[in-house]
Amino acid sequence: MAGQEKGTRRSWLRIPHTLVLMVIMMAAALAMTWILPAGNFEMRPNEAGRMMVVPGTYEVVEDAPVLAPWHLLSVVPRAMASAADVIFFVFLIGGVLGVVRSTGAIDAAIGGMLQHFRERLALLVLASMFVFGTFSAAFGMAAEYIAFVGILVALCAALRLDSMTAVGMMVVGYGVGYGVSFMNPFTVMVAQDIAELQPLSGWWYRLLIAGPIFAIGFHHVYSYAKKVRADPSRSLVAGIPSAVAPPPEDYPPMNWPRRLVLLALGATVVGLVLGVTLQGWWLTELAAVFLGLAVAAVVFARLRLDDAAESFIAGAAQLTATALLVGFARSISLILEDGMVLHTIVNSLAMPLEQVRAEFSAVGMLLLQSLLNLFVPSGSGQAFATMPIMAPIGDLVGVSRQVTVLAYQFGDGFSNMIVPTNAVLMGILGLAGIPYDRWFRFVFPLMIKLTIAAAIALMVAVWIGYT
Repeated sequence: MAGQEKGTRRSWLRIPHTLVLMVIMMAAALAMTWILPAGNFEMRPNEAGRMMVVPGTYEVVEDAPVLAPWHLLSVVPRAMASAADVIFFVFLIGGVLGVVRSTGAIDAAIGGMLQHFRERLALLVLASMFVFGTFSAAFGMAAEYIAFVGILVALCAALRLDSMTAVGMMVVGYGVGYGVSFMNPFTVMVAQDIAELQPLSGWWYRLLIAGPIFAIGFHHVYSYAKKVRADPSRSLVAGIPSAVAPPPEDYPPMNWPRRLVLLALGATVVGLVLGVTLQGWWLTELAAVFLGLAVAAVVFARLRLDDAAESFIAGAAQLTATALLVGFARSISLILEDGMVLHTIVNSLAMPLEQVRAEFSAVGMLLLQSLLNLFVPSGSGQAFATMPIMAPIGDLVGVSRQVTVLAYQFGDGFSNMIVPTNAVLMGILGLAGIPYDRWFRFVFPLMIKLTIAAAIALMVAVWIGYT
């Protein structure tokens, strides 16, 4: 009986599904429209024609509409329509990546690279993290890495390393990649669109800080790997049967068709950068380029059309949860807008930030975004849920919208490595047999280092007038 009571207590402490959290936040937003006073800031166009908040113009609105409880139901389809461009872009990207993955090109590239560096520990950790970080930074890849958990764990076992090292190379690589990305279509470009910034603008500063921040992540993982190789008893997963490495898995060999697919992938990245920066491309044009990549992959790898179609649908299906979360997250801000309390919240959050210098306000935004990622681990979803609030706060406290986006990017990307609501993280840990509490012990010191580095980068950005 006591055991049953203990199990019941634990169930109450279980973190609900992300979609459930979204609905809870929607209900909380609706309640806020009943409790908070409605109000508005005056909005004026800047030199580029973008609407900006005018500091000091907040006023309470007396005749604001009162939202009914069933507003929670009607707002969802409206939010889906409002975020339709992003939602369908997510589906198309997922489908294209599914086709590319089906050629075996990405698997062969990573597997071949790991085999080449298997006797060189430093190069193995560096190259692995670089590959995972690059694909995450460029294409927002994360869930796709789950397929490589077995390969990495087996390879690390052959090198007298533990499964924590394998997962560290993967998760820290993609977490840092998300945090310092200059072109991630699911985070950077979505947040910049909401903040009314030119897509990919400010890329030079993000590239500048990517090296030092990546070095922090590499040093953390490599130092742990050396310690475990020298003394296996110091492993954080020592004595845990589930973390024992399985037999090595095979990965496809590199051949010319797969090399051509990888070249097409590289050409796609170059084309995206040139198109956005020189031609003003946005989601429609970017999706078209990705679809062209899928066609090239089919031709170069000589895929059967039926197989390519199934891979496309399967890849798109894997991102269904992300697409839905984008829509539900948009519902939260729509409710606040409908109840005319969004600017009230902006004004309230800006008050404490206005009491400190702009650089410390930017650091405060970083901490807020890191906390919010616990409840909204979807990068695109968090952008839709928070950027409509944080961008105007930046206007009020003297922090440029480019810095505000950077604070969001740091908070979302780095905290993905530790929040237990991140389904990708929990899936990777589950496949590697690593309990979350052991992973927390490994990654928490790194989170402290990255937060300090991100805070410094934000303060420097404010000082140099990063726009």
